[in-house]
Amino acid sequence: MGDPRGFLKVRTRRELAERPVEERIKDWLDVHAESGLQPWTTQQAARCMDCGTPFCMSGCPLGNLIPEFNDLVRQEKWEDAYNRLSMTNNFPEVTGRICPALCEQACVLGIHQPPTMIKNDEETIIDQAWALDYVKPMPPERLTDMTVAVVGSGPSGLACAQQLTRAGHTVVVYERDDAIGGLMRYGIPNFKLDKSLLDRRVKQMEAEGTRFRTNIEIGKDISWDELRDRYDAVVVAIGSTVPRDMKLPGRELDGIHFAMEFLPDATRRVYGVEPVHDITAKDKHVVVIGGGDTGSDCLGTAIRQGAKDVTVLQIMPKEPSSRPDNSPWPTYARTYQKTSSMEEGGTYLYNVDSVEFEDADADKVTVENSATASAFLADERGHVTGLKIVDVAPGENGPFTRQPGTERVIPADLVLISVGFLHPDTSSIMEQMPVELDKRGNVARNDDFATSQDGVFVCGDAGRGQSLVVWAISEGRSCAAAVDRYLTGSTELPAPIVPTQRPMMLPR
Repeated sequence: MGDPRGFLKVRTRRELAERPVEERIKDWLDVHAESGLQPWTTQQAARCMDCGTPFCMSGCPLGNLIPEFNDLVRQEKWEDAYNRLSMTNNFPEVTGRICPALCEQACVLGIHQPPTMIKNDEETIIDQAWALDYVKPMPPERLTDMTVAVVGSGPSGLACAQQLTRAGHTVVVYERDDAIGGLMRYGIPNFKLDKSLLDRRVKQMEAEGTRFRTNIEIGKDISWDELRDRYDAVVVAIGSTVPRDMKLPGRELDGIHFAMEFLPDATRRVYGVEPVHDITAKDKHVVVIGGGDTGSDCLGTAIRQGAKDVTVLQIMPKEPSSRPDNSPWPTYARTYQKTSSMEEGGTYLYNVDSVEFEDADADKVTVENSATASAFLADERGHVTGLKIVDVAPGENGPFTRQPGTERVIPADLVLISVGFLHPDTSSIMEQMPVELDKRGNVARNDDFATSQDGVFVCGDAGRGQSLVVWAISEGRSCAAAVDRYLTGSTELPAPIVPTQRPMMLPR
């Protein structure tokens, strides 16, 4: 801590500037006009209080050494900062861009001032490290004779694979899609995460010795039991990919899709890859059911594709602008965060839900605050034309109560369901190499990330359930330590979390 009064001298928080809306909605490039080192970067880093008990490190499941790399940013010691950051985080270029910054919610300075710019410091450190050629492959000093298959190339699978490769094992990553990255590749729009960031990491991992096999679906192209016979250990990192559906009248109509059928095709088109579902929002009234991050991504994507208009429905009320009393520091507080996509257009309707199907005139439309999906309306061709919605109010004990007289119809040529995921797709693994599942349908594991099948481990959303990228990376690192211990009897790999660890937050 170079200046103990730094947070008193610089009280304001500076964010990266974004490109004008009218400019960025015409392309798929990063929404930011600024990136990397800025004239104010070191001043922002100097706001870190270097707390004796840094709660920011507790808020981050990776255990990033935040006060240390903040001070190194202040001093512009980029190589030291990169070395300190990479001790705990395999992919800071990803977390620095798309993580909701749990660490900043736990920042002590955030009690009475805007918190330290931790997330932006991460992004700046890794961008500087790449620019100054500090990021090098780290192949193992020696190789073991052990082999590991990692199924899934999302953040947990990649983190696990990189750690195990560096420990000396021969690791092969299997991905059913045509490119490595999991949902980071096709699930997150390019304007939030440029795919060249993934490409250069894959090259680094290949130089370290990790092998990648794309267009191979385990359970179909190679059976699970055959895979287990080939390798000394198998890591299941397939994500939580079964979407939560909505049982509403008219659900079977044309024009109603899951968000993860829509978003990947948009990114495929950007990179010249043939779409799978060939869904586009161009010249359509688009309704997105679900107001989370994925719903926001659908909004930004639909705007760029030339939608007539976009309406996002959220059954929950709008979050408060500041930390509510029932989410005391340093827990994670659900506060209103206006995303870049929300700034670009569209209409958000809060406190809305679905109602029973009735014939209705889709041309009679009113748009008001607070609404939720109730039924789909169709034309004579069986294509969706509208959505009947109704306002709701939270009940005292949790359930929502529909408000009489608030039913109305909004036009909808394309409806995107974005209400979360249930569990991983375990159909093939249960047929070929049955493992125990937990009560939510996730792959059950013990304290060592091991499944009920010997030598088979699970990490990321497949075992935890739908979560954040920072938790996925942390799970991958911890699972790698468990696999290494299983193969060799001991490990020097770090294990930042245990499978039962949960975010520092209170339930709704």
